[in-house]
Amino acid sequence: MSAAANSSRQPTEAAEAFAGWLRNLGGDAAPETAGTGSGPTWLATERQQAAERVRTQAVPTGKSEDWRYTGLRALIEQGFVQADEPVTALTVDDIDEVLVPGLEAHRVVLVNGRYAEALCDLGTLPRGVRIGSLRGMLDSDPDAVRGVLTQIAGEGSHLFAALNTAAMQDGLVVLLERAALLERPIEVIHLSVGMDEPRVAQPRHLISLGEGAQAQVIERYVSLGDALYCTNSVLEVALGRDALLKHARVQQESRNAFHITGLYLSQDANSRYAGVNIGLGGTWARTDLVTRFSGEHAECDLQGLYLAGDKQLIDYHMDVRHGLPNCSSRERFKGILYGKGRAVFDGLVYVARDAQKTDANMSNRNLILSPNAEVDTKPQLEIYADDVKCSHGTTVGQIEPEMLFYLRSRGISAALARRMLCLGFAGEIIDALGPEALRDYVAEQVGARLEQAPLD
Repeated sequence: MSAAANSSRQPTEAAEAFAGWLRNLGGDAAPETAGTGSGPTWLATERQQAAERVRTQAVPTGKSEDWRYTGLRALIEQGFVQADEPVTALTVDDIDEVLVPGLEAHRVVLVNGRYAEALCDLGTLPRGVRIGSLRGMLDSDPDAVRGVLTQIAGEGSHLFAALNTAAMQDGLVVLLERAALLERPIEVIHLSVGMDEPRVAQPRHLISLGEGAQAQVIERYVSLGDALYCTNSVLEVALGRDALLKHARVQQESRNAFHITGLYLSQDANSRYAGVNIGLGGTWARTDLVTRFSGEHAECDLQGLYLAGDKQLIDYHMDVRHGLPNCSSRERFKGILYGKGRAVFDGLVYVARDAQKTDANMSNRNLILSPNAEVDTKPQLEIYADDVKCSHGTTVGQIEPEMLFYLRSRGISAALARRMLCLGFAGEIIDALGPEALRDYVAEQVGARLEQAPLD
């Protein structure tokens, strides 16, 4: 969407534009009742403060650099309302179509943003590992998340983090004690089902790994059918000293869905985070990846692949802040665009004056398959230290006609040839996903989309 289209909507109080997202928040809500659902007083206070931030903010327009290419008018016009009632009629057989064949994992299912215990299959968890519902933990053991929940994200990158904090109802909590090892991955299925009116789900997740702990998490956003809905998710990740988290995220929402994710990451000394983001679905999707280092010699690796076709906008924003010496970060994202698909890549690596010996590299490569596709790419480095190793770059190109001709001359159809070439382009990102079953599943999803895409 163009900046001109974005600016056509005058700024207004966000509380008015997103009234349905906060319909259980009264204007004069006291700290004890602010937000939906029950919870401790300290969290109620956080919710009330977030609600107040929403009430005092204007809706971002194209005049804001962070929203220059990603207009909000289409999102606001849907009139989404908070999904309050739980969906309880689903059985394990009902979700079979969204499972990854052959993937062995501890399975967690959230339906319309709520933890669905009847659909989960955690098996036997190792000592020192707790996995469960945020709502349940706030009721039974709120001290387990106090000092971490809402503290990593803080006020968040933008308005939607505040909306999530103000109205959070449920989500996932993963807690690993010192040196705990989770050998099997945790698969988190965010399942959306259609309701009688357009709904927004606002799950809140927390992953906290103690010193030396290791885990792998696979998040998947899927739906039953092509319903219109919105997901506004916030995930806070805290990695202790020497901790390791491998994190795969696959967004394949309904083709009519709107998707927003804010991932906020805090890394202590010598910790390592390896994240892979796959963006395939939705009509409008925005993901913010925010990293902060709290200890030296930490490593952050962010990779991503996005496909955007007709009537799709996919937006990735990165904010990686190096405030301490001797940390490293890698950001490698690739995009494939066809039809009238649009994508935005906006990445910032900030290196503070005292962050000497920083090693950072950011790249964004895009493959354009049709003349009407569009990508706005803006990798940025802001460096104030003088002893660093930093680089960034971006490319936008097309499939080489000679390569396509070579495959066609050997009897391969145009659609299949394009699929083969695009999968070759995307292969290094898909290969980083982890389990073979997940790699095969994503490759098939990407390939099928490419074969069905228009040829011009």
